[in-house]
Amino acid sequence: MILTTGATGTIGREVVRLLGPVRTLVRSPSGGPDEVIGDFDRPDTLDAALRGVDTLLLIGPAAASQITVLDRAVAHGVRHVVRVTNHKAVADSPVARRRVHARIDAHLKASGMEYTLLAPNFFMQNLLALAPEIAATGGFSSSAGDGRIGMIDARDVAATAATIAKAPAEHAGRTYLLTGPELVTFADMAREWAAVTGRPVEYRRISAAEHQAVMESKGVPEAGSNAQVFELLAAGDGAWLSDDFAAVTRGSPRGLGTFLADHLFS
Repeated sequence: MILTTGATGTIGREVVRLLGPVRTLVRSPSGGPDEVIGDFDRPDTLDAALRGVDTLLLIGPAAASQITVLDRAVAHGVRHVVRVTNHKAVADSPVARRRVHARIDAHLKASGMEYTLLAPNFFMQNLLALAPEIAATGGFSSSAGDGRIGMIDARDVAATAATIAKAPAEHAGRTYLLTGPELVTFADMAREWAAVTGRPVEYRRISAAEHQAVMESKGVPEAGSNAQVFELLAAGDGAWLSDDFAAVTRGSPRGLGTFLADHLFS
């Protein structure tokens, strides 16, 4: 049996669609056919979801409470965990959430369960948060500079996770780096957005400090951490590509133009 966490999120929702009826762990009822109500921060609520599970798809924001989920998974005899992590999850990262990812990954590797890690580049879905600003001002502001990024559609991360969940043994102990087919900049994104919508889009380059202030004014969670990430992207942190998606799924990842066409007119 497969259990998916984060089933109402961007990746998890697509995983459930691809796998068909599958057990899901959710905080609030969403109408799924085999959902169990539970909370990472309340270990006693996890047992019903984990009972009888062979493969756990651990999807969600970096939080130390994922370690509790892993411990309960061990107790229930889960054999394989597929986890979405960060491509720069290291203990000495300047970005706090990447340090948390590294801690969770280390705990998983030491748990005795088989594991597969999925480490995606920047999610294309993050770009959709710019839509209100573009609609209101004809452009957007970012501190990503001219950094080239191997952006990936979260649907392709979900497709990778779903493929592995169906036959996890052959992927044991592997870490897959996931990207789209090309390196793109935020200037490229502005041009693609304009091409799809037929309206010009201006890319306004700002500093990391200015970007943080803008995000804080909008109430964006972890604005400081996000500003760090954009500063790293400007310096080349996302300038890498991988063929791992194709190796796992035998398919081709979606490009930025396809992503924007799907979402800006959906």
